[in-house]
Amino acid sequence: MLQLDNVSLRRGSRLLFEQATARIHPGQKTGVTGANGSGKSSLFALILSELGCDTGDVRYPSAWTVAHVAQETPSSQQPVIEYVLDGDQALRTLQASLRIAETDNDGDRIGHLHAELDGIGAYQANSRAASLLHGLGFTQNDLQRPVVEFSGGWRMRLNLAQALMCRSDLLLLDEPTNHLDLDAVIWLESWLKQYRGTLLLISHDRDFLDSVCNLILHIERAGIALYNGNYSSFETVRTEQLANQQAAHEKQQREIAHMRSYVDRFRAKATKARQAQSRLKALERMQQIAPAHVDSPFHFRFRSPTKNPHPLLQLDQCAAGYNGQKIIDKVRLVLNPGDRVGLLGPNGAGKSTLIKLLAGELTPLVGTHTPARHLAIGYFAQHQLEQLHGEHSPVEHLQQIDPKTSEQALRDYLGGFGFNGEKALEPVAPFSGGEKSRLVLAMLVYQRPNLLLLDEPTNHLDLDMRQALATALQDFEGAMVIVSHDRHLLRLCCDRLLLVYDRKVEDFDDELDAYPAWLSAHQGLSAKTSAPAINRTDSADQRRERKRQEAAQRQVLRPLKLAVERCEAELEKLHARQAELEAELADTALYSEQRKDDLQQRLVAKAVLDQEIEAAEEAWMAAAEALQEAQA
Repeated sequence: MLQLDNVSLRRGSRLLFEQATARIHPGQKTGVTGANGSGKSSLFALILSELGCDTGDVRYPSAWTVAHVAQETPSSQQPVIEYVLDGDQALRTLQASLRIAETDNDGDRIGHLHAELDGIGAYQANSRAASLLHGLGFTQNDLQRPVVEFSGGWRMRLNLAQALMCRSDLLLLDEPTNHLDLDAVIWLESWLKQYRGTLLLISHDRDFLDSVCNLILHIERAGIALYNGNYSSFETVRTEQLANQQAAHEKQQREIAHMRSYVDRFRAKATKARQAQSRLKALERMQQIAPAHVDSPFHFRFRSPTKNPHPLLQLDQCAAGYNGQKIIDKVRLVLNPGDRVGLLGPNGAGKSTLIKLLAGELTPLVGTHTPARHLAIGYFAQHQLEQLHGEHSPVEHLQQIDPKTSEQALRDYLGGFGFNGEKALEPVAPFSGGEKSRLVLAMLVYQRPNLLLLDEPTNHLDLDMRQALATALQDFEGAMVIVSHDRHLLRLCCDRLLLVYDRKVEDFDDELDAYPAWLSAHQGLSAKTSAPAINRTDSADQRRERKRQEAAQRQVLRPLKLAVERCEAELEKLHARQAELEAELADTALYSEQRKDDLQQRLVAKAVLDQEIEAAEEAWMAAAEALQEAQA
């Protein structure tokens, strides 16, 4: 087993661990959690002997092979598949010995080495490496390309593949999903479930931790605590612990009341029954998990947009791509205030291309892109982190946006994003990726956009900041379009899912949890296999038949969707009239003797209106159930 015995560690003036003790048994899959800077990465460094304990000891069996993801990749001309094969040290050692034996023409030694290679499955190694690479998004043509041709994010995927290639007894993964898209995250999740060794996983992806881990190691206040179960189980226990603290308990109740208001608002506006139910369940879950984050340092809200035109943006028969080549085509999309859209689709299908088209960074190859006069876009993408001015502080970045606001007001605002005290005045150059992401989000929120375009906004963000972002997005009054591998964020914040696939952008008329099954059907991804592959066995007739069936299904669903939308529009009108009547009835002057007739008229009108609302709600429920049955 892996043992930590009375471990103490200080880095500079900071005490990370004090007399920390833990036991992790073989085969356990452990999620390592804790605030940024609490010591998660330092724990990995202790296990890898890159750091030494001040006191205590870290031990595991000497026979264990430990694998981890390298943080840098060489700019080599080595083919990708050979780089990944280097992760299997046993294979490479035997291959080197075989070359020597062949040079020496040592027949006995050659025979023994071939037997050993066969014993470790060496003759399937290339297939295993290719499988890993396909799962992480590389194509068949990429396998022989030199490593140097790939960007930093793709090289990190290569490092991950190399670590997975290792025949490890203990696997250490530090934020492995940061450079992955949703498809690769789903594949990695499946691979880790089948991994037979001991796993320590640092991740801020709640769904990923829930699916993979059966133990949580939480680092807090220089101590280590182990919790059986997945991350959701840990949050439940921690919530109970925090509820014993009166101040935390009071704050918890305010958070729960705030989230219940979102549920009520969404219940009246949902247009898709199945997605409505999914989102309501997610919000109920959000109520349960929010208390575990009551001590989060992050608390912010989106201010109301200055203008909120209707519609905000329209795409009509648009095509977009690069160098004249279409990535997406015939896109029709209208975005109105209140729309919450999540983008799904395989790697390279065009999700980021669509985001760039919406943001105006790409000009349509054909079609029209029509923004509203007062459109104010808040666009978050990873390249924007590189555009921060390293010599400027967070306060100075905001002063460039709003030079008239006082420094103290800007510092108060930045505090909600975790930039407290002198941190708000420090140059951003040495900031971590998470801190830079938080600053870019702070700048985006400050500018009061009415359309949010978020391309992987949670990369580098810890669990507390992700929760704060999800909570803030719930109350955002404009429209938003999100690409994210964080399914928890998509589940909480999106009530419409669009599928970007085969150059098309279409509604995904199912729950987010059904997306892995869609991938399995369309890309050959299976939870029982270790790599996805494009399913090329369909004949042209089968593809035509599938498209015909999909078109027929859309024809069936269209009138049902329209019926739901009409019911919703009618309900909105009735609720607006109800609010007006309630405001009139709240006027104390109405209850004077002279206005008795006016009061009676309004009471009768309200009784009639209440009956109309009840009938409209029943009609909405009937239409929603009919749509749900048709979708099923």
